[in-house]
Amino acid sequence: MTNIITWFEIPTADLDRAIRFYETVLGVTLEPEVFGGIRMAFFAHTPNAAGGALVQDARRAPSADGVMVYLDAHRDLDACLLRVGKAGGAVVTQKVDIGDPGFIAIIRDTEGNAVGLHQGR
Repeated sequence: MTNIITWFEIPTADLDRAIRFYETVLGVTLEPEVFGGIRMAFFAHTPNAAGGALVQDARRAPSADGVMVYLDAHRDLDACLLRVGKAGGAVVTQKVDIGDPGFIAIIRDTEGNAVGLHQGR
């Protein structure tokens, strides 16, 4: 089975600030790049897997309304949630058990986006 999601983009007002936030919360490294004249920072992903990026583009604004993306908390959702406030964000919904798929929480990043975090069982 393939995933319906192939790519996602999270709008930012300050790309450098957003990079620091996501690297701190998720414990990952993002790769900054200019693509098509637009500043972006790419999340690591494997071939044939969904990928995504932070994007600083004047045509798009961060928002807590609209599509919700859930990012992998790498089996450590509790630790991610502890780092959210320290990184300048806020926890909107604490860890919730969603049955067989695992656990989710919703955070607000430094840009104002509502983003979900997911930890599998």
